[in-house]
Amino acid sequence: MGEIQRTYRGSAVRPEEELTRNGPERALVIASLAREGDEQDDRLRELEELLRTAGAEVVETLVQHRDRPMPRTYLGTGKLEELKDLVERLKPDLVAAEGSLSPGQQRALEDRLKTRVVDRTAVILDIFAQHARSAEGKLQVELAQLEYSYARQEGLWQHLERLGGGVGTRGPGESQLESDRRLVRNRMATLRRRLRDVARSRETQRERRIGSPIPRIALAGYTNAGKSSLMNALSGADVSVDDALFETLDPTTRKLTCDGHDVLLSDTVGFIRHLPHQLVKAFSATLEEARDADLILHVADASEPESRRDARAAAVAEVLEEIGAADVPRLLVLNKVDLVAPDDRTALRFRHPDAVQVSAVTREGLDDLSSRLADAARARLTTLDVTIPYADSGLIAAVYADGSEVTQEATEEGVRVHALMPAAAAARIRATLNGARTG
Repeated sequence: MGEIQRTYRGSAVRPEEELTRNGPERALVIASLAREGDEQDDRLRELEELLRTAGAEVVETLVQHRDRPMPRTYLGTGKLEELKDLVERLKPDLVAAEGSLSPGQQRALEDRLKTRVVDRTAVILDIFAQHARSAEGKLQVELAQLEYSYARQEGLWQHLERLGGGVGTRGPGESQLESDRRLVRNRMATLRRRLRDVARSRETQRERRIGSPIPRIALAGYTNAGKSSLMNALSGADVSVDDALFETLDPTTRKLTCDGHDVLLSDTVGFIRHLPHQLVKAFSATLEEARDADLILHVADASEPESRRDARAAAVAEVLEEIGAADVPRLLVLNKVDLVAPDDRTALRFRHPDAVQVSAVTREGLDDLSSRLADAARARLTTLDVTIPYADSGLIAAVYADGSEVTQEATEEGVRVHALMPAAAAARIRATLNGARTG
């Protein structure tokens, strides 16, 4: 969990610069939750999966049931003592909080436990750092990490706080802290400039995409729902499909032909409950594929319990709204139906009659999904029904070049052509014919 270590350097207890170990890091999970039940189990299971993806294994979990975490120490006094005993006995490499920790809560826990403490955001940042491949993705991750850790810089020089300010206390501690902060601010400013340059280039490409007559389809869904596997099954792309959260961060777009119609299919970063705002902002390059799409394929895991699937669907809807994609038409794709019993599939069909049930592994349902994508492509096309004089028969080749579902019939006046075409291409054909008639 190297990136967690780098983020952690801005907190109260500094880890060793180099860690040599056999096997994954050992994590002790803590949580302050309002109540027990399926939601608690799902949140703890999700954090455990996040930690596994980041390279750590959970050795123990400690939960306190409160309406809200303690403002200063996250856990109450009794649970904090219990946690301290667990840390001394199990000697974990880190303590991971299920929710978000304020800088003060993180420092208070580290002071008490004398071990590294991270929160859910830090774990997600660590995973993003591992999985970013493109130059832009790496810049976005670094900026998100610096923004996250900036408020935690004070803890790095906590041993010099007595020299922090006031009569008789001024000294190197204040100047060192300010020096570190200035370095971080300068680096963040540099990253923002570089990302603005990349964004300008990407905007040009985006305008070209939007101007294209080919419809844009975006895959979106909760992380690890099988979006990338579905992308590969539909397009033959080679998107990474490891069983890990946030495996896809950089956008991947492929051109498909569905029932004779071309579409552009884009994979996006997996969503997650309470995705940190700075990560939504940082990965706008990937997420805008959903915002600018003509249709969003909301990929959900059909094999999950219904309550969990509903909660994750709500999380996806929340992120789509945050990025401005709430009004984009959506088609629910229930993936992994090969893991669902026949009776449960029937129940899913009744509950989601408009959804498409597929399996990226067995390829079941992919023909049905391709037909639905072809329908989306047809919806963007206009109908061309014209008679082309025999003297202008060269226009027929233009219709075949830009159109689909082309039929033709010989008449006395010429060849009657019927086709589905992009509006601009159809307008050109009509204008040419009108010009020929007036000429």
